[in-house]
Amino acid sequence: MERASDATVGYPGRVAELGNIITAVVTPFDDDLCVDESAFVALLAHLAASGSDGVVVCGTTGEAATLTDEEHLGLIELAVGERPEGLTVIAGTGSNDTRHAVELTERATELGADAILSVTPYYNRPNRRGILAHFDAVVRATDLPIVLYNIPSRTGTDMPNDLLAELAQLPRVDYVKQANEANLAPVDGLEIYAGNDDMLGAVLDLGGPGGILVASHVVGPEMRRMVDEPEHRAEIEAGLQPIYEALSVTTNPIPVKAALNLLGHRVGGLRLPLVEADEHETAVVRAALVTHGLLGAPAA
Repeated sequence: MERASDATVGYPGRVAELGNIITAVVTPFDDDLCVDESAFVALLAHLAASGSDGVVVCGTTGEAATLTDEEHLGLIELAVGERPEGLTVIAGTGSNDTRHAVELTERATELGADAILSVTPYYNRPNRRGILAHFDAVVRATDLPIVLYNIPSRTGTDMPNDLLAELAQLPRVDYVKQANEANLAPVDGLEIYAGNDDMLGAVLDLGGPGGILVASHVVGPEMRRMVDEPEHRAEIEAGLQPIYEALSVTTNPIPVKAALNLLGHRVGGLRLPLVEADEHETAVVRAALVTHGLLGAPAA
């Protein structure tokens, strides 16, 4: 199978090795909250047909925090084995335990992932030397490209751009998923992916390849157009704001799972401590989908 790294993928004038529109894919569960493998494979097909060049498997949106290692690695293996042709698989292997991050990274590499997404260690709040040592250990566990993930709103620790530039000196640390808009600026040695949906336009304007996104589950074709039609980018982005807002009505991935279920994709519920969207949250998501023309209005 041809990997995305072997072909030009939609970003005018350049090769995006991992892709431009990368979806942080949800993990579907059945009625017993067991991983629904057939629904996961169907979702990969939907994303590939809707403008995604790649997926992050077992990231925040994939509820990695409540997956067992067996489930986690099984989803990576399933994605690699069942992905539509050309879809890049980026394995989320981050942990706040460096030994665990190394183990997951080694296994994901063996399973055939195309790249690794590695988040800043959370809760422990390591200092700068600790962060450098952590990622040095992760780098040594793989020969794959590594995407750093900076999301201080969840980890409690920000990686400023001078630290990112220092980390870029490590072998194969080539990208950052930047979810701190205050840090959005070029970083020597790193390609920047938007870490939040509403940062995609700004990242593309900055020269970044694209984003690792959530709304692409439901508005992937329009986000694809933001890459392919830069002259219409601002207009498309403005039209997507109500979707972005609705998918932020409560903690991710609660709203996007609600949206997917409303649209007929079988993704199921969420594992505690996350809970399904309540009546108000579901109504907000439904109204945005209806207004955007993705869902018919309910009968009067």
